[in-house]
Amino acid sequence: MTVFDKSLPVAIGCDHAGYEYKEAIKTYLESQGFTVKDFGTTTPNSVDYPDFAHPTASFVEEGKAAFGVLICGSANGVAITANKHQQVRAGLCWDNEVAKLVRRHNDANIICLPARFVALAYAIQMIETFYTTAFEGGRHGNRVNKIACS
Repeated sequence: MTVFDKSLPVAIGCDHAGYEYKEAIKTYLESQGFTVKDFGTTTPNSVDYPDFAHPTASFVEEGKAAFGVLICGSANGVAITANKHQQVRAGLCWDNEVAKLVRRHNDANIICLPARFVALAYAIQMIETFYTTAFEGGRHGNRVNKIACS
């Protein structure tokens, strides 16, 4: 069961390293009853990850998405870019337990996946963990409230 609103789309974006994963993840999310707003890229040709991470993050930040998924080779570039947005908490996940913790403890609203370091099936498992895990609040809420700079 999802903890996110399925009436809103999932925002997704990637660079060339994440293109194949993005396409498969879109299919998976749609099979789970989500609609998907794809911010690209639309080919495996080399591109600059901020060109796709910023629009994806903006869509989440504006409250137009249930949550976001960003994919690049290491996931570092898209995570750094997305976290420039004040209302975004993008968590870089390489393990299922990390996917759970970024939701439980950090109230992450974007999951960032390293296509060059995790198998596609495991990336999909992490996404499922991400969207089915609730934020714990409490002491974690106090911490999350201290993240924004403004």
